[in-house]
Amino acid sequence: MTLKIIIKHLVLGGLLLFPVWTKAIPPCKVINMRCEYLTNPLGVDIAQPRLSWQLSDVRRDARQTAYQIYVGTDAAEVANGNGNAWISPKTFSATNLVKYDGKVLEPFTRYYWRVQIWDKENKSIMAGTLGEFETGMRSGTNWKGSWISDNQDVELKPAPYFRKTFSTDKKIKSARAFIAAAGLYELSINGQKVGNHSLDPVYTRFDRRVVYVTHDVTSYLNDNENAIGVLLGNGWYNHQSTAVWYFDKAPWRNRPAFCMDLRITYNDGSVSTISTDRNWKTSLSPVIFNSIYTAEHYDARLEQTGWDSPGFNDTKWKNAIYRSAPAPKIVSQMLHPIRQTKKLPASMRKVNDSTYVFNIGQNISGVSQLTVSGKRGTVIRIKHGERLNKEGLVDLSNIDYHFRPTDDKDPFQTDIFILSGIGKESFMPRFNYKGFQYVEITSSKPIRLNDQSLTAYFMHSDVPANGQIQSSNPTIDKIWKATNQSYLSNLFGYPTDCPQREKNGWTGDAHIAIETGLYNFDGITIYEKWMADHRDEQQPNGILPAIIPTAGWGYEWANGPDWTSTIAIIPWNIYLFYGDTTILADNYQNIKLYVDHLDEISPTGLTGWGLGDWVPVKSKSSVELTSSIYFFVDADILARTAKLLNRTADFDKYSALAGKIKNAINNKYLDRKTFIYGSGTQTELSTALYWGLVPEEFIPQVAANLAKKVQADRVQLDVGLLGTKTILNALSENGYADLAYQLAARETYPSWGWWIKNGATTLYENWNIEAKRDISLNHIMFGEIGAWLYKGLGGIRPDPQVPGFKHIRIAPHFVTGLDHFSASYNSPYGTITSGWKRSGKKISYRLTIPPGTTATVNLPNSKNQQWYMDGKRVSSLKTSVETGSYLFESN
Repeated sequence: MTLKIIIKHLVLGGLLLFPVWTKAIPPCKVINMRCEYLTNPLGVDIAQPRLSWQLSDVRRDARQTAYQIYVGTDAAEVANGNGNAWISPKTFSATNLVKYDGKVLEPFTRYYWRVQIWDKENKSIMAGTLGEFETGMRSGTNWKGSWISDNQDVELKPAPYFRKTFSTDKKIKSARAFIAAAGLYELSINGQKVGNHSLDPVYTRFDRRVVYVTHDVTSYLNDNENAIGVLLGNGWYNHQSTAVWYFDKAPWRNRPAFCMDLRITYNDGSVSTISTDRNWKTSLSPVIFNSIYTAEHYDARLEQTGWDSPGFNDTKWKNAIYRSAPAPKIVSQMLHPIRQTKKLPASMRKVNDSTYVFNIGQNISGVSQLTVSGKRGTVIRIKHGERLNKEGLVDLSNIDYHFRPTDDKDPFQTDIFILSGIGKESFMPRFNYKGFQYVEITSSKPIRLNDQSLTAYFMHSDVPANGQIQSSNPTIDKIWKATNQSYLSNLFGYPTDCPQREKNGWTGDAHIAIETGLYNFDGITIYEKWMADHRDEQQPNGILPAIIPTAGWGYEWANGPDWTSTIAIIPWNIYLFYGDTTILADNYQNIKLYVDHLDEISPTGLTGWGLGDWVPVKSKSSVELTSSIYFFVDADILARTAKLLNRTADFDKYSALAGKIKNAINNKYLDRKTFIYGSGTQTELSTALYWGLVPEEFIPQVAANLAKKVQADRVQLDVGLLGTKTILNALSENGYADLAYQLAARETYPSWGWWIKNGATTLYENWNIEAKRDISLNHIMFGEIGAWLYKGLGGIRPDPQVPGFKHIRIAPHFVTGLDHFSASYNSPYGTITSGWKRSGKKISYRLTIPPGTTATVNLPNSKNQQWYMDGKRVSSLKTSVETGSYLFESN
């Protein structure tokens, strides 16, 4: 293809500066076709899966004017613009998110889909590739397998093996394994582990909902003899470790069990299903102990070579036993799975012949793999921790505070590997993960290790990256990276607080970090699953626990509105970022139930129920003020949601409730003479500003008081969890962006930069790194700064009136102290970029708006400063732009 070269001239203020050479503008393309926010997913069970796509079109004002969707079971037919399942009407709309609305989807069926769009010139563009999705069970009645286990003893420590052999005498076309487990599983076929997932299935409230995973296992099968192997782990289902949250007393607790159908389709069109039943054979494995909370123990002397392959002699194995299904609902696992995403080398320090310490250079969630040779029966302890003591050994004192061991058989974050003595041996846990930077190896007999003996693997829900930050301040860049490292370290099918001490789904931590997660990662599948966990845990009176899922802990403490507002805040943010009302509709009754309970117990509109501003620097803010503010936020979100869902009566009711709460807060806590909220702490002032409690006419005065308070505190943070969410935003949104940046970039205590200067690669749980407790070194609770970088510096925000970044609110701040800054975010419509560079007093600001969107650009107002857009003078600091790339320059 011959490329055309177009010569353009860049004109600024009527003066020819220089020629710009560009390639010919490419045509409009349909890209990133997804079903249920996943690429070509398996196991789709919902009746109306969501189909979405993006456009690639760099032309100014690029947009979609209409679309038509074709869905069918014949790829060739769909490719030719036909579909035996659904052909939507040509719809004149710019939307790129559509629910399937065709024939009832059949189970176990692959569907192909294609979208045709019409561009801004009304030219028809057909997607260049076909999207695919494959249905799963679709109904519980389609399962053929039974639930099986090896034993009923919850105290039995070794993990069980299961195996099944079968033969095929026909050519296999395709095969799918559908496997549900109470606990965790690792599936293998003919001696090969299936797939690259870890810790499947994801954690749920096991007595109310379990999930199954679908695997394409076609390539694993032979045309004759085959063997299926399953190793079951405890996970959160059979919690054998003791800690303050009492998961060992969970009402669902039992010996792990599973149910499986292996569905094989042959070339002649026939189908056979290999299912779990009592004829499966079982034996105990070398995994002699496994705990999702503490660690895993493995005795290599007990290995049974070939246990998951054909030809293995299993005559000494027992038959499986039947078990009832653990829950009434078995649903498909439709989310980005947990994977080992990064391999990290380690450096080693030898202490003596039986003690070695490895450093992987950064704090992660995950596992380590040890390769070693030694005498048979040598016991190796592999201790994982975040820091070292004065002797240079791993120190667990900052993360084992809540562990309540009954003996020394289950050491915290310490794998135990017993050698077989046969050559070079490797061990890596299957059913556990840890939070660590350092690994201490101690052995009962001398061993020889080197740097290559240990490798670490970063593990988390493998959500795609959506954002990027880069600036002229290395500390800011490191804070952004550390925030993301902590966010991912705490994403395991649900958001957690820390990957070592707890691994709990703390609600407060999660809603504080929701925007950080959504700007940086495509996390909707994780949050939709977690909101289903909320629905499972909510009591009939509306109360939610502080940790979700839970075995019962958290309904009596820590679950006030400042924490459990996740039920409203997270669905609302998903709606803002994706423009999808599904999560609001799914959780509407639950939000309503929760708000109604708060209203019942707080008739005045004020509530003191909550933890308050957790782990502050020094000041203590009013718990009644902050909890009442979150009560207002919940009621306000409920009212807005009612309007979206056309529930007029509810809109009127909850709008009035939100107004009542707002008035009650302001009547008690706002001093209308001094414009101070409460005692005037940073948290009290900033939460009132950020969450919209301040009467409009008083906003400048309250914001000025906040700025004065920060300056009086020597431009130091004095906030805890709740204030961390609001302090930077309240300043930058109200005329004090420079002051917000000073707080964000600060490198002395207390600050994010203080952690970085002291070697942090993740965020901490406490501003004080010398704290005796509450000092996990990998927490996401102070992670709002990761979102603020996009909002407060890059100025990229969704518009609640036109969500999903269909219309984008752009308000960058060119703060003193930064020479350049850039942010990019892959929105549902494509990538938004916002970047600026300072040259003396002049600013060059570049903005890219993706196809099908518009933006309102608010430029900062400075004295004697004039702005030009693409060389033309801008008459107003508020400018509306359509799709395309723009250059703004100041004089």
